[in-house]
Amino acid sequence: MTPLAVRRDDPEALFAVPAIVADRRADGSIILKSTTPLRESDRCVGDWLEHWAAQTPDRIFLGERASVDAPWTTVTYRQALGRVRAAAAWILALGLSAERPLVILADNGIDHALFALAAQHVGVPSAAISPAYSLMSKDFDKLKSMITLLQPGAIYVSGTKPFAAALSAIQPLHSARIISGNAADADAIPFRTIAATPETPAVEQAFAAVTPDTIAKFLFTSGSTGTPKAVINTQRMLTSSQQAKAQTWAFLEAARDFVILDWLPWSHTFGANHNFNLVLRNGGTLYVDGGKPAPGLFATSLANLRSVMPTVYFNVPRGFDMLIAALRGDDDLRRRFFGEVKFAFYAGAALPQNLWDALEELSVKTSGRALPMVSAWGSTETSPLATDCHFQAKRSGNIGVPIPGTELKLVPSGDKLEVRVRGPNVTPGYWKAPELTAQAFDSDGFYLIGDAVTFADPTRPELGLFFDGRVAEDFKLNSGTWVSVGTLRVAGISALAPLAQDIVVTGHGGDEVRFLVFPNIAACRAHAGLSDSADVKDVIGHEKVRAAFAQGLAKLKAQSGNSSGHATRALLLAEPASVDGGEITDKGYINQRAVLTRRAGAVATLDDGASAEWIGCAG
Repeated sequence: MTPLAVRRDDPEALFAVPAIVADRRADGSIILKSTTPLRESDRCVGDWLEHWAAQTPDRIFLGERASVDAPWTTVTYRQALGRVRAAAAWILALGLSAERPLVILADNGIDHALFALAAQHVGVPSAAISPAYSLMSKDFDKLKSMITLLQPGAIYVSGTKPFAAALSAIQPLHSARIISGNAADADAIPFRTIAATPETPAVEQAFAAVTPDTIAKFLFTSGSTGTPKAVINTQRMLTSSQQAKAQTWAFLEAARDFVILDWLPWSHTFGANHNFNLVLRNGGTLYVDGGKPAPGLFATSLANLRSVMPTVYFNVPRGFDMLIAALRGDDDLRRRFFGEVKFAFYAGAALPQNLWDALEELSVKTSGRALPMVSAWGSTETSPLATDCHFQAKRSGNIGVPIPGTELKLVPSGDKLEVRVRGPNVTPGYWKAPELTAQAFDSDGFYLIGDAVTFADPTRPELGLFFDGRVAEDFKLNSGTWVSVGTLRVAGISALAPLAQDIVVTGHGGDEVRFLVFPNIAACRAHAGLSDSADVKDVIGHEKVRAAFAQGLAKLKAQSGNSSGHATRALLLAEPASVDGGEITDKGYINQRAVLTRRAGAVATLDDGASAEWIGCAG
């Protein structure tokens, strides 16, 4: 069936039917896997680029624009391959290698993509480092540790001026050449020059020597509890992950008009290994979205969405929250979105049920059909797919089933099932960290991801799994009752919608659960009837805002059957989540442990019965 004939209200026409078997062992563990064998994967990512440059040379591969008023700048597959081979010649001449890799500090962009592909084309790892560590950090400590570990041979920035402070901070730590996407920068080598390097026979020889075991890239973990770790990503990991995706998203095999508009950062596995590689593997087109779901920036995402309507809409929960509000106020955009997007995909964190319900309601009201909403689960170490929800779940939070070729081991841990992962998509380890690598796997070779899951239906494993929190994040109250942090966080955001942007759950060793809340300041201002310029402290201290949070806590209590399912107090945080403190990622995901560690004073305020700062549960 071709994409044009696919009915959007028929997920079976989009996806392969899950076929899952559960092997229950005597020790209580369960091995969960697909009965569909993983077909042979491609040798390397470069084979995809070579293939599409030969088959569809004039199709647009990448597009970007400097502003919403500017036209899209694009490169075709033929143009991309030419620049990749040229830059690869320069990379080989400079002697880059796994010991002297290419580091990229810049945001997503065409030059960023081509430079990374050029390195990978000739067996040299690339390492995209979150721009937040360069542009938002005050001390650059995490960036320094990454550069010290990698010892790069070349560092790419989009321009030396915005990265000047970061480049100065790391200058004593490396001997790399600095390359800039801005040809006017006199203190760096222009990427334009590198992309015009005459190709040499060495490029073809190096490309032919790339194997599935060749390191394609290093991606860093968040480093919330210490120095970030460099996760080794081999070519096999990347190609096997996309092969499994092609076998679960059946429509991809016939899709020759596959288009993505995406902001998700290439310094993270979701944006890079899932979304970028999804486009490249299937000969699609990726338009780089210069916006993101943040105040002042989402307007750019909406303008780009009006210009380019994607085949599949990808975002994180915060992005869906902002999208829903925009769709409600724009009839034309809403009709186009629900008329052209095949399905929505959320990741990065569980989608609160209120957002799921709102998107479904808008879809039915606009098109008469519910837009399919799916998700997946994994980590940087699993490149990233370990499970895929390639079916329409009944509610939010279903992370799906193991992809072909990947096994899950579910191990009883208290009253939960800890999940572990084994397959060709799993990393061989951490760069220059043999002890950390050894600690990351069990005796059967399963990666210890640290998450817990639960079955949608234990008797029918094909109906999928639900994320059940981080094993290390959950805690007990004094009553002995376990608090499932992941589950409670999502329920709390829904109950406090739209005023809570995110929640950190606390109460370790106490009698009650409490919330630290990152408020949605824009929504709180609107609720209180305050101006857009109202001070944050005035907003979160407004009686209408505090009353609404008290009522939201009461709503959550009414929905809960015990003390572990609701919070008795909430404290609204005026300071945004900190990048340097490891509290938030580029995708807007809040790290619970890092926040609790960094904001011990706020936790103490919640525990102080005499404090007037916290908000109590109404009623």
